Amino acid sequence: MKRILVIGGTGNVGRAVIGQLLPANVKMRALARNPESAILPPEVELVRGDLTIPDSLDRALDDVDAVFLVWVASPKTVVPVMERILGRTPRIVFLSAPHRTPHPFFPQPGWRPGDPMANPFAAVKVEIERLIEASGIQSTFLRPGMFALNTWLWWAAAIRAGNIVRWPYAEAATAPIHERDIAAVAALALCEEGHGGGDYVLTGPQSLSQSEQVEIVGETIGRPLRLEQISADESRRELAALMPPAVIGMLLNAWAAGMGQPAFVTPTVADLTGRPARTYRDWVTDHAAEFGP
Repeated sequence: MKRILVIGGTGNVGRAVIGQLLPANVKMRALARNPESAILPPEVELVRGDLTIPDSLDRALDDVDAVFLVWVASPKTVVPVMERILGRTPRIVFLSAPHRTPHPFFPQPGWRPGDPMANPFAAVKVEIERLIEASGIQSTFLRPGMFALNTWLWWAAAIRAGNIVRWPYAEAATAPIHERDIAAVAALALCEEGHGGGDYVLTGPQSLSQSEQVEIVGETIGRPLRLEQISADESRRELAALMPPAVIGMLLNAWAAGMGQPAFVTPTVADLTGRPARTYRDWVTDHAAEFGP
């Protein structure tokens, strides 16, 4: 029976990957800094380990046939951690970013290491990909665009407090993807043959403006919500409690660059899974309770 290690299994995508693997005929193991406090299904073997301490991974990597990796640590330990992982498993599925895709969030094709990046947070993913490719093991890169989960992180508090979401670039469009669709593709790549060398850009099925997304949340939870557009300068002040300045700047630049054009949408989820990607409305329905009454 195949044994799969999920690194990042206590996060949103990692949990969804474990959920997709539960019906499969595999043994599941998850890396956790604190196994005592990790809440995962009983079928999952929890093993203590920390990406900031490379030699703590050895126990988790014993006898694994595949690894799902979400990098959730400082880039300082990327090289020694990846050396350990790549030397102990024949297959890896890495949650990366669409930095090779023409998109306001990421560089244009032809970008090379050392060039300026539109998204500085993609740099560590680029380095991990380089190390994986150099290792020669079977690998699959998943490149999700905007996570639907971001809208919960950004808007839930305002929606619980009232009916107005103050936000910049109301008409900037994205194609939010459900974490369960990312996980479904990850599970296929971990368990099936034929995904070696896969480089999958994953999006939701619809291009939706941010104001349309707020309206969908309102329709789903049964309250009339409205996005009130604010300026970039106001955004920097108001969003400072939600995210670091570098992230705010990246998002503002991306939304500004994307004004007037639809979001980039791919059919990859449907092509690989054989069913349509879940819509943003589907995602809100699944998470409606988290937006409050």
